[in-house]
Amino acid sequence: MKKEFQKRLFSSIILVPVALFFIIKGSIYFNFFISLMLLISLYEWHYLSLKKIYYLPGIIFIFFSFYTFYFLRHESDYRIFLLILLTCIATDIGGYVFGKVLKGPKLTKLSPNKTYAGMFGGFLLSIILTIIYLNNLSIFSLPELKEQIGIQLIFIILSISFISQFGDLVISFFKRKSKIKNTGKIIPGHGGLLDRIDGMIFAFPYMFILTKAI
Repeated sequence: MKKEFQKRLFSSIILVPVALFFIIKGSIYFNFFISLMLLISLYEWHYLSLKKIYYLPGIIFIFFSFYTFYFLRHESDYRIFLLILLTCIATDIGGYVFGKVLKGPKLTKLSPNKTYAGMFGGFLLSIILTIIYLNNLSIFSLPELKEQIGIQLIFIILSISFISQFGDLVISFFKRKSKIKNTGKIIPGHGGLLDRIDGMIFAFPYMFILTKAI
C-alpha cells in the first residue's frame, strides 16, 4: 500500500497544479487541455473495447462527457467546475484510504478492491473537503454557496460523490470484461487517464443535466 500510495501522491503533486492552471486560465488553454484529455481517453477506450458491442456507445458517451466539461467551464463560474472536481478527487482519495485502512466487506465483485468502508469514506471526505473549500479558500470559494451550506448542498455533494463512485464501478466492469487491469500506463500509481477520471466523466454529465433541469 505504501509504495502505491507514494506513486499516487507523486502523480497528484504534479498533475493537480497543472490541471488547476488550465482550468483557471480557461479560454484556449482549457480547450487545449480537455482536447488532449479527450484524445487520450478515446485512445484508451479504443484499446479497452475494440470489437466489443459497447465500443461505439462508449465513444459517444466520452464525447458527450467532455462536452459537459467544456460547457460547465465556459458557461458557468469556474469555481463550480472546481467544486465538482474537488468532490470527485475527495471521493477517490477517501475511498482509497478508508478502504485500505479499514478494509471490511467487499462492495461488489465488479471491483474486488472496493469496500463499504471505502464507499462511506469517499462520502465523508467529499463533505469535509467541500466545507473546507467553501469556508477557507477565499480565492476559489463561492460566497453564494458558502451561505447555503445545508441539506440541499450536502445532498448535491453526496450525489456527485455517489455518481463518481458509480462511474468508477462502470469502468471497472468494462475492464473486467476486457480482462485488463488498467486502461493504460500514463499516470504512475493510477494507470491510464480513464482510471483517473472514471468518476469525473460521469459526475460532470450528471451536474450538466442537473443544472439544465433546475
